[in-house]
Amino acid sequence: MKALWYNLIRLIVKTGLFFYSNRIKVVGEKNIPKKGAVLFAINHPNGLIDPLIATTNIRRDSHYLVRAASFKKPLIKKILASLNLMPIYRIRDGASQLGKNQEIFESCFDIFKKGETLMIFPEGSHNRKRTIRPLSKGFTRIVFGALDKYPDLEISVVPVGLTYQNASYYPTKVSVNFGTPISVNEFYNPEKPNISVVQLKDEVSNQLKKLSVHIDDDENYENTLTKLNDAQVDFTNVDLVNKMIESGNIPEKKSAKLNLLKPLFYLIVLNSIIPVLIWKTVSKKVDEIEFIDTFRFAFNKVTFPLFYGLQTWVISLFFGWNIAGIYFLISIFLILIYSKFSVTNTETKIHHELS
Repeated sequence: MKALWYNLIRLIVKTGLFFYSNRIKVVGEKNIPKKGAVLFAINHPNGLIDPLIATTNIRRDSHYLVRAASFKKPLIKKILASLNLMPIYRIRDGASQLGKNQEIFESCFDIFKKGETLMIFPEGSHNRKRTIRPLSKGFTRIVFGALDKYPDLEISVVPVGLTYQNASYYPTKVSVNFGTPISVNEFYNPEKPNISVVQLKDEVSNQLKKLSVHIDDDENYENTLTKLNDAQVDFTNVDLVNKMIESGNIPEKKSAKLNLLKPLFYLIVLNSIIPVLIWKTVSKKVDEIEFIDTFRFAFNKVTFPLFYGLQTWVISLFFGWNIAGIYFLISIFLILIYSKFSVTNTETKIHHELS
């Protein structure tokens, strides 16, 4: 029953992302082991939309470690637990809470023992910068701890790189790159645990820098990013953009493409005026830029179908269900057309409205 519930929710989310995204480009899916214990180590540029995009493109059922603050309310805690989410406590949650992590780690060890998978964001926090930040050692504690408890266990780490064309912009365009599986067993030396941690972190970090667009976070970062934005590069073409960065051979500045479907966007806004106005108000309360996509996706996923359903019912009262049904299908079709065919430039401004 739990597996059925999990897959139902994943299907609902995947359907929502299909309408929300311009394109989700998946590369290296064949690198995902079909069985056995796997830890997916993912970079974290864009809030809670990251795990949604990652998990809907991983065919295996996964467990997830998320920040403990999400589990404060009992009902929410039950719902999250039913979807394989587990809390991880950080120092900001209070030093007294850190001891609870050991119980969570034990659960992770047993997950690997069962040959299941775990998803974690080893950077420890989200950040829109196009750089792979230093990785925390938490994920190494989990995989090495599992080997301590179950010495005969084999565990793989699969790095996953997420790169957005323009995070916080609708429709989203993102690449999901799966790296080469890393055998944890080959790195773990119980005689030299600190060296094992450093070497595994370095291997994962090096792969992530190739699997996502990575600009060194130094004095040249802003200049390099500006040149790439001005050149209107396709950031989801990760290999090509990383070669530009490495060689310094970035194309000349070019004008942004004209979005010929913009009139269609205004038609959608007019047809969805109430949820759009509500979102304009709600979005102003989103303090962190990395959560714009997260909250907009969740808001649109709930409010737009409800609003279109309500309008369909009202139309049926005046014109009958045949006309009302046609209206509903056209409303959905317009959003699909705009999402899939509108231009996604490398703009830096943040859009708090539908687009």
